[in-house]
Amino acid sequence: MMKPESEGQPIANFSRLHGWLLFAWFLTSFGVVYFARDLQLLVAGWPVAYWFSAQGGVLLFIVIIAVFAWFANRHEPQSANVDAVLANYTRRIHQRFFTFTILFVLFIVALALAEQAGLRKIWVGAIFLFATVFLYALIGIFDRTSKASEYYVAGRRIPAVYNGMAVAADWMSAASFISMAGGLYLQGFSGSGVHPGGLVYVLGWTGGFCLVAILVAPYLRKMNLYTVPDYFGSRFGGRWPRIIAAWAAVLCSFTYVVAQIYGVGLITSRLTGVQFEIGILLGLGGVLVCSFLGGMRAVTWTQVTQYVVLILAFLIPVSWLAYKQLGSPLAPFVYGQQLPRIAEFERQLMDSPAEQEVIREYSRRASKYAQMLDNVPEALESEKKKHRDEVIRLTQIRAEEAVVVAARRALAALPRDELTARAQWSAAMQDNLERAKPLAGMPRHTQPFAGDPEGTAGERDLFETSRRNFLALMFCLMIGTAGLPHLLTRFYTTRSVTDTRNSVTWSLFFIALLYLAAPALAVMVKFEIMGQLVGQHFDALPSWIAQWARLDPSLISVSDVNGDQILQFTELRLGADIVMLATPEIGGLPYVVSGLVAAGGLAAALSTADGLLLTIGNALAHDLFYRGDSDRAGAVRRVMLSKFALLLVALIAAYVAAQRPADILFLVSASFSLAGASFVPVMVLGIFWSGVTRIAAVAGMVSGLGLTLYYMLINLPALRVALELKGSGLWFGIEPISAGVFGVLAGFGVTLVVSYLTRTPNRSE
Repeated sequence: MMKPESEGQPIANFSRLHGWLLFAWFLTSFGVVYFARDLQLLVAGWPVAYWFSAQGGVLLFIVIIAVFAWFANRHEPQSANVDAVLANYTRRIHQRFFTFTILFVLFIVALALAEQAGLRKIWVGAIFLFATVFLYALIGIFDRTSKASEYYVAGRRIPAVYNGMAVAADWMSAASFISMAGGLYLQGFSGSGVHPGGLVYVLGWTGGFCLVAILVAPYLRKMNLYTVPDYFGSRFGGRWPRIIAAWAAVLCSFTYVVAQIYGVGLITSRLTGVQFEIGILLGLGGVLVCSFLGGMRAVTWTQVTQYVVLILAFLIPVSWLAYKQLGSPLAPFVYGQQLPRIAEFERQLMDSPAEQEVIREYSRRASKYAQMLDNVPEALESEKKKHRDEVIRLTQIRAEEAVVVAARRALAALPRDELTARAQWSAAMQDNLERAKPLAGMPRHTQPFAGDPEGTAGERDLFETSRRNFLALMFCLMIGTAGLPHLLTRFYTTRSVTDTRNSVTWSLFFIALLYLAAPALAVMVKFEIMGQLVGQHFDALPSWIAQWARLDPSLISVSDVNGDQILQFTELRLGADIVMLATPEIGGLPYVVSGLVAAGGLAAALSTADGLLLTIGNALAHDLFYRGDSDRAGAVRRVMLSKFALLLVALIAAYVAAQRPADILFLVSASFSLAGASFVPVMVLGIFWSGVTRIAAVAGMVSGLGLTLYYMLINLPALRVALELKGSGLWFGIEPISAGVFGVLAGFGVTLVVSYLTRTPNRSE
């Protein structure tokens, strides 16, 4: 299976090339962002800091990875002869790929013509759903296997360009496809105050690939591993490093996969009209057929197929919207023209008397909740009495049944006890306080960081906190990228270390096609809503608003707060998960594009769920039950255990996702903090330094993961209320989503200190 490395033996030497490229990476990301408030010069209509964070940084990251691959591959021994069988295999893959791409485009055109001919919308959505899921299932059945090397690493024969596509599909999960554009719409450049967001996801999720390419992926591939915990068992010896790594892989991957399955349920229920929970089960079937039967081999070719679906599903509506607004389909190059128009809309909305009236009403509601929180028992009893009296009154006057039912539901929805009431009312008060701010609490789109570095003391503190949280979250996303097990395992499938380096470059190129378009989509959707939707009469609002609101009120809701029957911007609530899915309807595009977008979102969620479930199953079966047996019977047993573990975890994740625990973007970001703190410090030190000991590796992983989990949990509002903890509980104002910044530092520090304390005198440097 693999050639174990002896304990204490480093895999690579840190060279001058590593140092210079990491320096360039640091300047490109942290250097530019830190001074973003000072880089407000306009060039061709673009604010320099905004353009660099949305596009320029991504392009430079690709250059950094490509330069590393080119220089490193020059010193890698190359095979002089190309295997004829391998050449024929690659040629067949090219033919199948281009055939599928052409047929899929023709399929979209055929459905568009059928819609024009009168095919009902529900059938268009159902055809997209079942046709794509059926295709993924066919690939899974065709590539079924029980051979260990095929199940775990696809036989290590995936060409670099196709592995790059598979990585891109694996990477661009529901968070990238569904939520990132929504996050950019809601949070602009950098989020509002203590809530980091916006372009941090673009920089964090692309800049992390520089760390993958320079510090991790080629060196793990050199060891011929099957899983990420394999590295810890092989490099440090003993069972505890492998066991801790396996459980850490399960934890961060499970958090990630719950978000993907939530996205699957969201899209499937919208396409077919079934309940959210039924939609989860329908989509989950497609995941299980691929990953359960064929492992990494089936997952790889399914993900290549899914990349084609998701990238077309993202680029077609973005290009269409750009052509509609600006006369050019090249959205990433032209959307800057809308930035000054959005800035003008923002000024008008902030000065609007109707908007001010809505803000005052939200402020009144927040004050009401604050008064109720002063005496929760009395307020709860008063609310229950008021609602009971209302039900009795409506019953006595024989009101319409629908009105009576609504009153009874309002009574049933009241908190059951004081603890629940305090948690709910605190959240409601905070929500109304946010809505009582200009632009419903949303920041100005191109403004880097909240507050003012030259304003009052409070404004200066807010600016520093905002910038600190942006940098902390970007750090966690980048470090987490270098530690996510399902991503790193994908680079085990290439033919050689050279192909692994090339594959990382292709991966970021394919990812960039979507990541460069996402900021454009956010800007153009904001222009549509501010310029076209706001100001309409409530009776004239488009039907898609009510349809999505019925599916999940947290996705979109409108309420006539000031009673003028005109929609104000502050009266519209959009969740991050709705912006991309509703883009075709927001832009007035044909429903076939809505079906395509939903199919793309489903492909993004399924592709990542495939890889995550495979990672969890392998960690449970291959790593936790690993005994060093390398015979064929033992390998087959581990493969079967992996399959059953995968099935069990999928069902548990589906149950958790059905509870709708949090939005997709938060769940995914949390998994990055967990992965970065658990794996990266020990992994990178173990690759480049021989002095890391087994005890230090265990201590480093436990301390990093433990501190990250503690910081996340202790800052949960419900837990703080239950434990009656006062204050915010934050360290340096860093939000819990960025807890990994403390875990990573602790992991590095503990690993270094314990290594020096536990090294034997004759251990080589």
